[in-house]
Amino acid sequence: MSGVPLRVLSWNVHGLKDDRAALAGLVRELAPDILIVQEAPRRFRWREKSAALADECGLVVGAGGLPALGNLLLVSLRVAVGETWNLRYPLTPGRHLRGAFFARGRVRGASFTVSGSHLATDPAERPAQAAFWKAELSGLEGPLIVAADLNEGPGGGAWRTVEDGLATTKDDEPTFPASAPSRRIDGLFVSRDITIDRYEIIATDRARAASDHLPVLADLSLPSG
Repeated sequence: MSGVPLRVLSWNVHGLKDDRAALAGLVRELAPDILIVQEAPRRFRWREKSAALADECGLVVGAGGLPALGNLLLVSLRVAVGETWNLRYPLTPGRHLRGAFFARGRVRGASFTVSGSHLATDPAERPAQAAFWKAELSGLEGPLIVAADLNEGPGGGAWRTVEDGLATTKDDEPTFPASAPSRRIDGLFVSRDITIDRYEIIATDRARAASDHLPVLADLSLPSG
C-alpha cells in the first residue's frame, strides 16, 4: 500500500435511537480516522449531544451538526481539520430540510476535502438535491472523499449524479435495513487520485443492534505531499 493511509467510516446512526453502547463500541473497535455520520443530533442541545457522541466513540467533532441538518463529521486526533462549511438544499414545502457538510483536512502532510450528506426519501426530491450537492463538489480541487445515505442504489439517477467523475466499488452488498439487508443505499466515493485499499460493509450483530443501517468502512491511500 502506497500513499498516506486514512480509515473512513460512514454510518447513518438512526437518530441514536438504537443500542448506543453497541454503536460506540463498534466505532472504537474499527478505529476510523474520520467518521461521517447521518442522522446525528440536529435539534435542541445538538452541540452537547454531538460532543457526547464523539467522546463515546473516542473522537472529536470536526464539522457539521445542526448547520448541516444532522450530517456530522467526527475525527481522530490524527486528523487536523481546517476550513469547514455547510450547504442547505432548497426546501420542498412539507418535507425535511436537508443539506451537507464540507471540511478540509490534513493527515501526515496529505490534504483532502470530505463531505457528507443524506438525500431525501422522496424520489421526486432526490435528483435536485444530488445536483445541488454535486455542483458544490465539482468546484473543489484536490483529493475528495464523499459519503452519504442516498436513499437509492447505484442504478438511481441521484446516485449516478454523485458518483460521476468519482470512484467507488462495484460491490452491491446491501446496507439497509440492517436487520435483513436488501438494498445498497449508503455510498462512499473518492476522487481518482485516492486509492481504495479496502471496502467493507460491517454486517455484525453489534452493527445490526446499533442502527437500522449497516456502516460502510473504507481504508484509503491519499496522495502524499
